[in-house]
Amino acid sequence: MPKTSFISTTIPYVNAKPHLGHALEYVEADSYARHMARSGEDVFFMSGSDENSLKNVIAAERAGVSTKELVDNNVKHFEGLIGALDLRVDHFVRTSVDADHIAGAIEFWRRMQANGDIYLREYEGLYCVGCEQFYSEAELVDGKCPEHFTVPDLVSEANYFFRLSKYQDRLLEALTNGEISVVPGTRLNEVVSFVRGGLSDISISRSVGRARDWGIAVPEDPRQVMYVWIDALTNYVNGLGFVRDDERYRRYWDEADKRIHVVGKGVTRFHAVYWPAMLLSAGVPLPTDIVVHGYITFAGRKISKSLGNSVDPRELIDQYGLNAIRYMLLADFSPFSDGDFDEERLIGKYNTDLANGLGNLVSRATSMVVRYRDGVVPAGGPALEAEKVLADQVLASETASAAAMENYDHREAMTRIWDLVRRSNAYIDERSPWHLAKSTEPADVQLLDTTLQHLAAAVQQLGYLIGPFLPSAGARILATFGITDKDVPPAKDWLQGVAGISVTKPESLFPRIDVKLAEPS
Repeated sequence: MPKTSFISTTIPYVNAKPHLGHALEYVEADSYARHMARSGEDVFFMSGSDENSLKNVIAAERAGVSTKELVDNNVKHFEGLIGALDLRVDHFVRTSVDADHIAGAIEFWRRMQANGDIYLREYEGLYCVGCEQFYSEAELVDGKCPEHFTVPDLVSEANYFFRLSKYQDRLLEALTNGEISVVPGTRLNEVVSFVRGGLSDISISRSVGRARDWGIAVPEDPRQVMYVWIDALTNYVNGLGFVRDDERYRRYWDEADKRIHVVGKGVTRFHAVYWPAMLLSAGVPLPTDIVVHGYITFAGRKISKSLGNSVDPRELIDQYGLNAIRYMLLADFSPFSDGDFDEERLIGKYNTDLANGLGNLVSRATSMVVRYRDGVVPAGGPALEAEKVLADQVLASETASAAAMENYDHREAMTRIWDLVRRSNAYIDERSPWHLAKSTEPADVQLLDTTLQHLAAAVQQLGYLIGPFLPSAGARILATFGITDKDVPPAKDWLQGVAGISVTKPESLFPRIDVKLAEPS
């Protein structure tokens, strides 16, 4: 039986259109899911929309529409972005309308309550609507939310609380013994430090009045709705049919080998502390991996709908193409730390690495097979030193890129793949097939065949290796050989079956981007 894995993005608020930060998380999770599936794992990839938040209510009031109308309209933009980014999502959860989610959130509440972990008390605290989170005064920066730079509201009301403090020791055990892996290690250290510092019980409901009567009602108390994060976090199992004990839930959560959440650094605490504690209370298995990415910044500030500095990923895709955007996000941005968006850098990296690098390599290799051998890959002679160096790079790139992805490092994986792009282009220059083609000497004829065979095999490997990152481009490269990724031999047998394949020269895979950006005012 293959290993089974569940992987999710967070579910974003739909108070406005998605920004580039959402696109980063989407393509990160997609690349991990595709890599795992290609490695033989049975993978379920889930995303969704967080619709029951006060942020959505306030955005609807400002727009002069109902909250339902706002979320129904805005969720289409997130679903559209998922399609535009070519994500292979198995299920998309909508928290305000999915019956399984609503029933599942209620079942979670009842389980936690039955375990003695929910109680009612009066509470006063500083609340940031942007984060949907209470802050202590010590956590504020100059009296403002550290994420949104706004002054939080002072809220005083009766709320239900979750006995988070009860699970401090058990959480610390899970985090320190590897039962829950938080990646990178710096984030794990932050979480462990937070838990060791002592956990306080957390508010998990809001009054109907403050919530504007929007959200999932607390069981047996119509005066309260569930705090949006308590509702939202349960989507990860509710989307699998937890409340019905569905076969998908059993396979991809209860019995899964891996349960992976890809999250932004601002919500680490919710996923690495609050959510596991809720799972412990409800008697549900813990996540195994929490992969934390940084923020995309613009001029040094976090990109955010609330801050009004959003970069629209759909507009970037329309202007520069899908491959340019996926490549920028996965090859240029660190998976673990913040990175500043720069349009000029996007163009430069695309032209250098894709148009002049991989695209030029595919064009040169296929053109020479078509020109010199009528489009059929020849069988070459014995490998000489240059071929052995290329073979070593094929194996090194496959091994190193796979190892990087096991550590959720997509940028390192792509760097190691591009080692093979550079070596293959260098191999062409070293062998100079255009000179060999002019000779009728048997040794030169054989060396040309050897060169074309090795080039074709290297390009096949590259089409396979880039598949999780640039799926459409990888498929197009392999299509020039009439194959799919299932037909590509492993790196150790990289020449196997290549000779005799018919090759077609593709149209330009990565047309150069020639855009002159406006000078900053």
